[in-house]
Amino acid sequence: MTTRGAGRVVNRRALLAAPALLPGLALAQGTQGTRPVTITVPFPPGGSTDVTARILAERMAGPLGLPVQVENRPGAATVIGADYVARSAPDGHTVLIASGSTLTINPHIVRNIPYKAEDFAPVTLISTLPFAIVARPDGPPTLEALMARARANPGSITYGTNGPSSFNNIAMLLVNEAFGVRMQDITYRGDAAQVADFLGGRLDLLMVGGSTGLQHHRAGSGRILAWTGDRRMPGNEEVPLVADFRPGTVAQTWFGLLVPARTPGAMVQRLNGAAVQAIRTEEFRARLLAEGIFAIGSSPEEFASFLRTESERWGPLLRRMDITG
Repeated sequence: MTTRGAGRVVNRRALLAAPALLPGLALAQGTQGTRPVTITVPFPPGGSTDVTARILAERMAGPLGLPVQVENRPGAATVIGADYVARSAPDGHTVLIASGSTLTINPHIVRNIPYKAEDFAPVTLISTLPFAIVARPDGPPTLEALMARARANPGSITYGTNGPSSFNNIAMLLVNEAFGVRMQDITYRGDAAQVADFLGGRLDLLMVGGSTGLQHHRAGSGRILAWTGDRRMPGNEEVPLVADFRPGTVAQTWFGLLVPARTPGAMVQRLNGAAVQAIRTEEFRARLLAEGIFAIGSSPEEFASFLRTESERWGPLLRRMDITG
């Protein structure tokens, strides 16, 4: 078992030295230069996190000069996959693609969580992903109409979630709080079951990631009433933000790459360079945007600052809403 210690992001000396080291640098001392880098996805195959990881893996291999593969380790709201990476050797070959739940939500609500933020070294913030509030075609035509109906009939409007502590449920609770209404959450195991009930008229709303929301909006099987992010969706600009009505009401998950703490700074920098090079291509940005995801591509330091800000923001909100894992 790897002994844990305080995470350390790339320091200035390592950043300055990294370019000279990169050409001949193996990802870890004593390892073969052709050993693959594995991106661990703490979700089952097929979701937004998995799709993002696979697109990124394809494009990181060239800059790294190494094979990059994806391994799914789902379970316990990302805890299983995250803990696996936290305990892995800090050699740059095991990388976690985390979501907002992993380090924004879980540390505040999961009892006896086996990892903490300090067990990871941030590599890059890949992207942010807002949620779409989707109504059936025969449902309320606007967010204002939805909230008026919810206010007049407390608890009568239903929406699907992946569990009480899932990010999409927490996002909807934040929206409910902002508007002073109460809707009823219905828990499903994955998006497929809740979409089936939504299409069958047994569920009033979907609170889902961009790709699912856009799919039904474009097909006419649903209508996006609002986005929970901090900017309008390109190609869907006519749909407002929740924050247009309640300023500051923003709830969006994110994807980012992290490695075990104590991974040498030059290795973190090498992974960051390969990832950011891939993320900032127009092709990558366009592919993510088609899924309702905004590509970012940050430095390790910027990602570390983002994580601190998100944790400080969500901690008090989760305690006030009495959310537990």
